[in-house]
Amino acid sequence: MSSTIVDIIILAAIAAFIILRLRNVLGRRTGNERPRQPPFGHRDSTDTTDSHGRDGNVVPLPGASTANGQSAPESQEALKKIAQNDPTLVQSLTQVQLADRQFEPEGFLAGAKAAYEMVVTAFAAGDRKGLRPLLSDEVYDSFESVIRRREDKGLKTESKFIGLDRAEILAASLKERIAEITVKFISEIVSVTKNADGAVVEGDPTSVRRITDIWTFARDTASSDPNWKLIGTTVGH
Repeated sequence: MSSTIVDIIILAAIAAFIILRLRNVLGRRTGNERPRQPPFGHRDSTDTTDSHGRDGNVVPLPGASTANGQSAPESQEALKKIAQNDPTLVQSLTQVQLADRQFEPEGFLAGAKAAYEMVVTAFAAGDRKGLRPLLSDEVYDSFESVIRRREDKGLKTESKFIGLDRAEILAASLKERIAEITVKFISEIVSVTKNADGAVVEGDPTSVRRITDIWTFARDTASSDPNWKLIGTTVGH
């Protein structure tokens, strides 16, 4: 037997051995395997659902939950801290938490801060689409009427959100299955209103205003919708 044939036989044996090893390590594809997910959870730009199958266009504000959709009840110490040792507020938050196991005060407050900035910015810009999912029907109608009056007069509001100095929960309640939480916000904003000619008719573009708002959010704890909505606003002092 020539050396060439011997070499071919040896190479074939090696190839067969390698293929066998790969099949043992990787297994056989049956066509039913789950597709490999790209790194960092990147999805196709047309896919708007998250890992839990929820629509990514819906903003779950304000609120928070753990990775499995449930959050553990807050300890009494954590509740006392966020309630600033107010026993009445601790009791009220506990009642909300018992009715809604996904409710977590610190996560709620973080979401409320984000919602506050979104609402203030969208209202100034006249962004009805941005406001709609965050507000109750009554509050939306009130905000929309102000936006419409500005537009009818040819006025335009320009607002720059500088920052949120403080946000704290003032009160909480559970009425049957409706949870309501009132939050005090202290923010700094630069806001001016201009007419159609671009002249400032209200506000000062160089002045930072310190604003105190007291907002109340509500959610039906029996609903599968995790989102809270703004149901009332007042100006604080």
